[in-house]
Amino acid sequence: MAKTVRDVMTKDPVSMSSDMSVVEAAKAMSDFRIGSVVVMEKDQPCGIVTDRDITVRAVATGSDPSRTRLADICTHDLASVRPEQSVGDAIQMMKSHDVKRVVVMTGGKLEGIVSLGDLTARGEGEDVQRDLSRAEPNG
Repeated sequence: MAKTVRDVMTKDPVSMSSDMSVVEAAKAMSDFRIGSVVVMEKDQPCGIVTDRDITVRAVATGSDPSRTRLADICTHDLASVRPEQSVGDAIQMMKSHDVKRVVVMTGGKLEGIVSLGDLTARGEGEDVQRDLSRAEPNG
């Protein structure tokens, strides 16, 4: 079993400027076969946007995805951990923020991302998955 976040995180996650469009993010998600991108502003993580955010916050509201900026639909309240923290800390962060992904940062610098999928693939996230499946949907 993994000991630290560094052991399970995806290094160098896909990130995009907050000024980029929803279409550009969707294309990146398709190209890289991922479900989220970290939104950046001035080289600092400022949010995260998921495939669900695109569906619920842009498409379902009738917004034009080619003109809607990531800053307009992303979740700005980032849940984050440091790479040296325990996997248990990442799990607690997911539970307390009711999210399936946490960003990994050191001193404001993006280093990685840990998803519920990363944890369950290693047999670590079953309790988070159970708790999140009972929670009310966000946004």
